[in-house]
Amino acid sequence: MATDTRPRPPSVEAVLAVVRQELDGSVDPEALTAAARFIVADERQRLGAGGGPRSVDDLAKGVAARLAALGAMRLETVINATGVIVHTNLGRAPWPRAAIEAAAEAAGAYLLLELDRRTGRRGARFRQAEEHLVALTGAEDALVTNNNAAAVGLAVGLAGRGRGVAVSRGELVEIGGGVRIPEIVRRAGARLIEVGTTNRTRVADFEEVLASGRARAVLRVHPSNFRQDGFTETPDAAELAAVAHRHGAIVMDDLGSGALLPTERYGLSHEPMPSERLAAGSDIVTFSGDKLVGGPQAGFVVGRADLVARIRRDPLARAMRPDKVTLAAVAATLGLYRGGRAESEIPVWRMIAAPLDELEARARRIEAELGGRAGVVATLATVGGGSLPGETLPSYGLAIPGRAQQIVDGLRVGEPAVVGRIEQGRAILDLRTVDPSRDADLTRAILDALRS
Repeated sequence: MATDTRPRPPSVEAVLAVVRQELDGSVDPEALTAAARFIVADERQRLGAGGGPRSVDDLAKGVAARLAALGAMRLETVINATGVIVHTNLGRAPWPRAAIEAAAEAAGAYLLLELDRRTGRRGARFRQAEEHLVALTGAEDALVTNNNAAAVGLAVGLAGRGRGVAVSRGELVEIGGGVRIPEIVRRAGARLIEVGTTNRTRVADFEEVLASGRARAVLRVHPSNFRQDGFTETPDAAELAAVAHRHGAIVMDDLGSGALLPTERYGLSHEPMPSERLAAGSDIVTFSGDKLVGGPQAGFVVGRADLVARIRRDPLARAMRPDKVTLAAVAATLGLYRGGRAESEIPVWRMIAAPLDELEARARRIEAELGGRAGVVATLATVGGGSLPGETLPSYGLAIPGRAQQIVDGLRVGEPAVVGRIEQGRAILDLRTVDPSRDADLTRAILDALRS
C-alpha cells in the first residue's frame, strides 16, 4: 500500500499558539482563528501544487499580516487621464479639500447633529447645508437627501397617491443604473400621464390634461445623457408654470446636475440653474450634490416652504436622508460657493476652468521627462456624468505610440493606476482631468508601463 509522502501544513492550533505569543490579546479570538484557518488552507493548497513547506513562524506572520490587511482594505485611487471630468466609473469628481476635512472631523467625533445647544433638548437636524441652498438658489426652504433619484422620488410623491403627474414624452428618460422616470413616478404611487411627442411638446399639450383635472402636478426632467437636435420644441418654463398654477397644479423641475455656476462662462452651453427655474415659477427643483456641484453624492430639494415641509414629513424621507459625514461635506462644499471660492477650490470647476496654455505647458514638461517616448497632442475633454451631453472642452494631453491597448492596460494595472483612453489607434492621456500635483506620478507610471 502506497504511503502519501507529500508534506502537510502545521495544524491550525500550532499556528495559533505562535500567533498568540506575538499579539497582545486585542484581537477577537474568532477572527484570529478564521485567519489562521485561511492561512493553513492556503498553505495546504500551495504544498499540493508542489511548493516547499514554510515554517510555523512564517505561517504565524502570515496570519498577522492578513488581519492587518483586512483592517486596511480600501478602494484603490487612480489617476483619471480620460478627459472625462465627472467620470461615473471612477467615482465622479474628487471632493474639495474643505469637504474632505469636514467629513473627517464629523466622522471622528460626536456632533450637535440633532441637539439644541442652549436647551440641551432634541433640536432640528443639522441645517447648515440647507441654509446654504436657500441662499444660493433663492428658495424658501431646502432639503438634502442621499441622492437625486431620492429627491425626485420624494418630490413626485407630492402629487398624491393615484393622482396624475404630467411628463413630456421627450423627457421620459433613463437617468442611470437602469432607473427610469416612469418607474419613479409609479413607485411614488402617482399616475404617469404622457404629454406631447418625443421631439415636440407645447404648453397647450399640458393645459389639456391640467384643465381636465387628470394631472395635479407637472414634472420637467433634464435629458441628462442625450440631446435632441433639429425639429424639436419644448415649452417655456415660465409659461408652463403659469398654466399649471392657474389650474391648481404644482411644477417640479428635475435638473439632474444642477449647476451653481454659469457654464457658458467656460465656453460651454448653458446648463439650467436652480435659481433660474425657481424664478420662472417652478415650485420644487431637484438636483445632484455631486456632478456639477462637485461635492459628495447627495440630492437637493429646493423650493416652496410648504411643499418642502411636506416632503420632510414623508416617512420615506427618513430612509433617504444622508448621514452626518455627508451632511458636513455637503455644507462645506456649498460654503465654498457662498464664499466665492468654488472655481479655485472645487476640483470639478478647477478642471473645467483650467487655462489651455497651462495644460499645454504641463504636457510639454512631461514630454521632456519622457525623453521622446510620448508626444504632446491637442485633445477634447468632456464634462461627463450626464452633464452637458455632447459638449467638449479643448485640452492637451500625451499620445503614446505603439500598441495602444497594451499600453492602456499596462497603465491601468500599474502603481499608481492610470486610466486613459484610445483614440485613432493611440493611447491618449488627457491632462485636464489630472491634478497638477500628480504629474510626477503620471510620468513615472508611463515609464513603468513602457518598460513592462
